[in-house]
Amino acid sequence: MSLQEITLTLNGETVTKPAEPRTHLADFLREDHLLTGTHLGCEQGVCGACTLYVDGRPVRSCITFAAACDGAEVRSIEGFETDPLMARLRAAFTKHHGLQCGYCTPGMLATAYDIVRRLPDADEPRIRAELSGNICRCTGYAGIVEAIRDVLANDPPPAQVLSLPRTRRAGTGSASVMATAAPADEPAVDLPPLDEAALADGVELTRNIALDAPADRVWAVLRDIPAVVSCIPGAALDGPMTGDVATGRCVVALGPMRASFVGSARVTLDEVACTGRVAGSGRDRLSRSRLDGALSFALHPAGAGASRLNLSMRYLLKGPLAQFGRPALVAEIADRILADVAANIAARASGQAVPDRQKPLNGLALLAAVLKRLLRIN
Repeated sequence: MSLQEITLTLNGETVTKPAEPRTHLADFLREDHLLTGTHLGCEQGVCGACTLYVDGRPVRSCITFAAACDGAEVRSIEGFETDPLMARLRAAFTKHHGLQCGYCTPGMLATAYDIVRRLPDADEPRIRAELSGNICRCTGYAGIVEAIRDVLANDPPPAQVLSLPRTRRAGTGSASVMATAAPADEPAVDLPPLDEAALADGVELTRNIALDAPADRVWAVLRDIPAVVSCIPGAALDGPMTGDVATGRCVVALGPMRASFVGSARVTLDEVACTGRVAGSGRDRLSRSRLDGALSFALHPAGAGASRLNLSMRYLLKGPLAQFGRPALVAEIADRILADVAANIAARASGQAVPDRQKPLNGLALLAAVLKRLLRIN
């Protein structure tokens, strides 16, 4: 496999090193730069031991390709040696016995650093929720939680948005190259057209949803693409549609880890039959995971003040993020998302408030809800 030259700012110093395109950031740091403070556990992005910072945001370095970080600012646990806030966290972990074998500790400290900077008012339940993406086999988490609470209670720093503008070098990085790129959570992408044939191997979902809103009002929402996007948590358009093509992004959160799928979709509507189809692709730049999907819908009246929405969706997720769960469980979560979006559309059609769409889709909350439902069924 050919090597690709990668240049990035690593703990404040510019480094350049060739690596295979398949090399993950964790291996790039450990093997090529001997920064072994980044620990590898599951190597599937689940345990959190390899958490570090790319452009100011915590990422799983075991599922982040080094080539995707070309031109980025990377900060591993070694880069926090003289950081005063990290010094306070290390002291608090020692005081409250927040470590035992120490294997998870670098990732735990990285996540704790994110919590303290981003959520200065976090209470214990919120801290535990934010730590849920980091697994510890020894401590039982109590000491870790107390350490973070201790730092938060003693002059925590003001909340900060952990995203830094980044500069890309021409001829490197992802397929879409610019002199000055968007922030790391809003990357530019250049996706090939949706491969309809490939979707045959994807997951198929159908759902028939009763809506407490008349069909004409629901259709007024469905035909207004920005209105539909406003009903999807974590979703946003990048600008006005170009013909029948919309470009935008959707952010999904799993504890401290966030995946930002950026892409485009083609929208077709039949005003007479009240049917439509949305088909497109999106990609998360750091993990290089890709999501292809097609959603067809049909709206029908269902008596006075009510309607019925038939949904049929087929999607295919490829890349490291596809390893997070079994297909059946992922399908259950996608089904739950469809139901929640449909409920938001009905609420908007009825003039009711829609929940804050700026918040990312909460993967942990969806997973918990799905598991509870499955346990009730079984």
